[in-house]
Amino acid sequence: MNFKTLNTEFTRFVFVGVLNTLSYYSIYLLLHNVFSWPYLLAHVIGFVISLNISFFLNCYVTYRIRPTLKKYLYFPLTQVVNISVSTALIFIFVEFLQFNSNIAPFAAVLFTIPITFVVSGKILKDTAHPK
Repeated sequence: MNFKTLNTEFTRFVFVGVLNTLSYYSIYLLLHNVFSWPYLLAHVIGFVISLNISFFLNCYVTYRIRPTLKKYLYFPLTQVVNISVSTALIFIFVEFLQFNSNIAPFAAVLFTIPITFVVSGKILKDTAHPK
């Protein structure tokens, strides 16, 4: 893969990430503010829903590959680190740094973008082209 291809994929990944973050954040705010769910529960439920949205957007838009059941089953592995790091950061931001619980998820996502790009590309492309 050359730099131009990597740059184009990363640009599409960021675009997809913005769309996915907006879907996650909308779900989070709805559950946390409208339904008064605790912020960590709202975060996890929003994350799981947006994970499914992310899978299809990353297949079709970012990497331009056909979604398959195998890729769908592997895709959550891309998010293990993401949810672990983002959940820990949200907790730290809210409980120790006194961030507003509506802002903490947005701040956490800034740390997880590069990690998620590398891991999702590795898993989706490796399952797309088995050795």
